[in-house]
Amino acid sequence: MSTPAIAAPRGTRDYLDGDGAALLSCIDIHRRVSSLFGYRHVITPIFEAAELFERGTGTGTDVVEKEMYSFTDRGNRALALRPEGTPGVIRALAADPAVRDIRPYRAQYDGPMFRYDRPQKGRYREFHQVGVEVLGVRDPNIDVEVLHVAWETFSALGIGNVDIRLNSLGSREDRLHYRDELVAYYTPLRDELCEDCRRRLDTNPLRLLDCKTDARHVAAAPILLDGLAADTRTYFHDVQEGLRAEGIPFTVDPRIVRGLDYYCDTTFEFWHSSLNGAQNALGGGGRYDGLAEVLGLPHTPGVGYALGVERLMVIRSELEGIQQGLSPSVLVIALDAESVKHARTCATALRAASVPTALDVAKGKLDRKFRWCERMGVSWCIMCGEDEVRDGQVTLRNLQDRTQERLDMDACIARLAASREE
Repeated sequence: MSTPAIAAPRGTRDYLDGDGAALLSCIDIHRRVSSLFGYRHVITPIFEAAELFERGTGTGTDVVEKEMYSFTDRGNRALALRPEGTPGVIRALAADPAVRDIRPYRAQYDGPMFRYDRPQKGRYREFHQVGVEVLGVRDPNIDVEVLHVAWETFSALGIGNVDIRLNSLGSREDRLHYRDELVAYYTPLRDELCEDCRRRLDTNPLRLLDCKTDARHVAAAPILLDGLAADTRTYFHDVQEGLRAEGIPFTVDPRIVRGLDYYCDTTFEFWHSSLNGAQNALGGGGRYDGLAEVLGLPHTPGVGYALGVERLMVIRSELEGIQQGLSPSVLVIALDAESVKHARTCATALRAASVPTALDVAKGKLDRKFRWCERMGVSWCIMCGEDEVRDGQVTLRNLQDRTQERLDMDACIARLAASREE
């Protein structure tokens, strides 16, 4: 009886072939774009004290109550795999005295997150996010800047037709007043609500607006924007004017509330139609001026967003002309043992010229090596044998039209560079 194979856990995936490069490409593009806006990269632990998310994300949220991977370590400490990035970034930065002297502090981050969620298109239980946070300043211009970074990221990724859904959750007082209105509206409907919404009615009424099962009740529910105080209404107006000044399109959607407890004022989601209906959000974010205090840290206003990398990958893979990873452009082959050193030198020179290059010094038939190139999408092959070593040259073979020519190394690099520009 054979031993059964061990499969990857449900809701996870392996990134093989070009998929790993495609994921890294999305991350690298976000790093580059946010760096252009002055955002510094920060890295926080993959697991944190469970209390960080219970207090920050909110005990009344699905993320904490249903989706968080929590465990007790050997020291009897309650820990959790991070379900999101913001609380950890705030914990790290708001507690650092050196960082507190820098206002605003612009941070960018990326990495794996974990939620026990129902796997679906572009959504996994282990998934990756990229995001930014700006700490220390409450200003509508900063909110606009954060949205601008996201907008430029979509552009750099080649993703168009992104719909920014914008809303305001107002101040704490605005939300408390709105909470009372929602409870008054939904209480007579309690018996018609799903089990989750009956619980939310007591613990987190704003989440009622996000329920897909009871969506039929949302249209007649009170609207938070209608009850904003004058100062929060002005703040939201200034954010909209700033987006218009930057030429960034948006849609005001009073039903955008987000899934986490810490948001206030500006809140938003990024939608794309290719992700289908209720699951079309690429990510989102907003302002969270009270989060640091909930975590026991000094008052630190903040605003940020997170984007789901797997969802970005889904859209990029559906767009024509978007490569899902960088395969080597060239394979350098040593035709015999005496040519290995020359082949290595050629491969090193190509890489120094930023040409992705694989090296093959193993014994084997040429036609098999050419088939490997075909499967990997390699367009060029450089062969190094006795004649090439003697003359200090290489043989460059075009695997598309099967032509080849003898060149010295500088001419070979120039020829490959010219082919990339054609």
